[in-house]
Amino acid sequence: MPRTDEELLAAISTGDERALADLYDRFGRIAYGLALRIVRDPALAQDAVQDAFLAAWRTGASFDSRRGKAQTWLLTLVHRRAVDIVRREDRRRTDQLADDVPAAASTATDEEAALREQRRTVQAALARLSPDQREALELAYYGGLTQAELAERLGIPIGTVKSRVFAGLARLRDLLGETDDLTRGTE
Repeated sequence: MPRTDEELLAAISTGDERALADLYDRFGRIAYGLALRIVRDPALAQDAVQDAFLAAWRTGASFDSRRGKAQTWLLTLVHRRAVDIVRREDRRRTDQLADDVPAAASTATDEEAALREQRRTVQAALARLSPDQREALELAYYGGLTQAELAERLGIPIGTVKSRVFAGLARLRDLLGETDDLTRGTE
């Protein structure tokens, strides 16, 4: 019987290389798809996935199954590594252009700050969803899974997947609307 994702992470934390290979076989394609959508460069996407699995190898013992599923934790590592790579590449490009366009750097910084704030707002709203809704949305949007793939991965009927995604999106819309209302009230 195959080991669960959580069992693989526990084995990785003890230095089990086979467990790492099994985890990669299970999630490598999804992880690469996520990274590629973020970095938009195949080589950089491979770097992000490699860095994330290396981080899983190093920090697998820090995974706490009470806080979420192993797949979500792993895809979060991939997402963070990919975003770090995008930031690094943006800084590299900005450093090269800084001498040529000093005014544009200020605009880019303002846009980056606004984007970071939007990401924080969305992440805070996601954290307020039920675990089932959050997992379905994260796997669909960050993991790039179709509803059929979600149903298979989670072992639930496709109708349940559709309900979780629909309800999660509706709740997110409400939560983000509350945030907009609060923001408008302070302006």
